[in-house]
Amino acid sequence: MSIKKYKYYFTKPKSEIGKDVFRWLIIAGAVSVAATSPYFLTNLLRYRRKFREYPKRNVSDVFYNFKKKGLINVRKQNHQIYISLTEEGKKKAGWLQIDSLKIIRPKKWDGKWRMVMFDIAQLKKSYRDAFRGKLKELGFYPFQKSIWIHPFDCRSEIDLLQTFFGLSENELRLVVAEDIGSSEELSKIFNLRRPRDLKINQS
Repeated sequence: MSIKKYKYYFTKPKSEIGKDVFRWLIIAGAVSVAATSPYFLTNLLRYRRKFREYPKRNVSDVFYNFKKKGLINVRKQNHQIYISLTEEGKKKAGWLQIDSLKIIRPKKWDGKWRMVMFDIAQLKKSYRDAFRGKLKELGFYPFQKSIWIHPFDCRSEIDLLQTFFGLSENELRLVVAEDIGSSEELSKIFNLRRPRDLKINQS
């Protein structure tokens, strides 16, 4: 698959209807709806209550566009219509899992810094821009060129991003360090107090 084509998967679904369709098919896997013409759309809306919130025309347009882009399979058999995600659709739907990522702030900071170092080739500019944008959404702060930093445990989140973006170990690394030199500015940015500072104040 070319980079140009793959770039599409790094674009979030723009409409809430699109997101709902993806969630529905991810959870259900494949669904079947009575295909009695001309009531297919009516049956679909009855099957999925969430779709009733939207105008019928909008829901119809989303399914038409998804099928045109090769994101869903629509197959008719024995008076039933079966709808499922294609492999390309599953990749697109991966954004839903990525969107839900959050780094949890613990009650007490362990005094360690997490540095994400990435070296993504110019050929994969779409990967790099999307990955950098996600780091920013997760609260990372730019430490140096291609190095972003965060104070809290994020191993699972970074592993998921690495898998989703298809990055190798040479392209992405997570380093945990206690001493990064002067960190007063970063401590202010993240509103942190080191464990030893808490002990001093409590004594």
